[in-house]
Amino acid sequence: MRPTRRSASWCKPCLVAAACLLVAGCAETEIVTNTAKEIKQATEAPAPQPHAVYKVGKPYQVAGVWYYPSVDYHYDATGIASWYGPDFHGKYTANGEVFDMNEVTAAHKTLPLPSIVRVTNLENGRSLLVRVNDRGPFVNGRIVDVSRRAAQLLGFEAAGTAKVRVSVVADQSRQLALSLPRDPSEKQQQPTVAAAPRAPVEAEALPPPGAGTPAPPPQPAAAPAPPARQVALANGNALAAPAPVVTQQAPGPTNMYVQAGAFSQLENANRLQAILSPLGTTKITPVQVGDHQMFRVRLGPISDLTAADRMLDRVIKAGYKNAQLIVAE
Repeated sequence: MRPTRRSASWCKPCLVAAACLLVAGCAETEIVTNTAKEIKQATEAPAPQPHAVYKVGKPYQVAGVWYYPSVDYHYDATGIASWYGPDFHGKYTANGEVFDMNEVTAAHKTLPLPSIVRVTNLENGRSLLVRVNDRGPFVNGRIVDVSRRAAQLLGFEAAGTAKVRVSVVADQSRQLALSLPRDPSEKQQQPTVAAAPRAPVEAEALPPPGAGTPAPPPQPAAAPAPPARQVALANGNALAAPAPVVTQQAPGPTNMYVQAGAFSQLENANRLQAILSPLGTTKITPVQVGDHQMFRVRLGPISDLTAADRMLDRVIKAGYKNAQLIVAE
């Protein structure tokens, strides 16, 4: 895993190792670009992989928060996306690919590298297949960090962030897992990492964008999809990448919530609700997760991203570092 990066300009500076490029006439966009990820301490970041590999990774900690990489072909979550570009163009990603801001790629905290996901902009209905090949973004309230090209195609390059849904494309992700050599460090049994207990925080699953809303007007037939592109790897080989084809659906209404935790015992959820209620409107919502019923503790709804970031900050400072910013109807 390489040094982390910061997200959009709304986040407070923390562990900064890359200077922002403030160009006249586009300063706001440049701040979003150049602070897309938080810089992690060098002592926490292994050297970049010399060759592209398939890797899942061990649990790791950034800024006091534990992350648990895993193979999850049912991953389907919502949150806020940011993007990154020039400061990392040409550098190695966490699995040894060469980052190209003009390719359609992304960084995620826990999915295997590489994986294929569908990223849907819930604000405009645009959807795109993206290859996840890096770790991040390690900034509160951001679920995925996409390349500049992906942000352009999804329609949020200028805004810097967007409400998105991220869903694993299982078949293509499995194919990638078989097409690359496995990270040598994962071929042997790894010692157990002494990690803090994982706090169960569930992400919100949404119906497909446009469900319950009027269908968009008929569109002209789409041109045939271009063939899959070849991406250069650090070892000189090539890797097939999904074609950059954008699909469009009608977006539906959404709201943001700060989810502080999800519990199997209602009593625990009630206790957390009482603790957090001075911070804002707090409610408990039940949800079925597999064979278990969970009780989610949320603050909101919050319509403004700046206000949502501030609320998330307050919840984290109250001691709940695994709190998440999610998007729901």
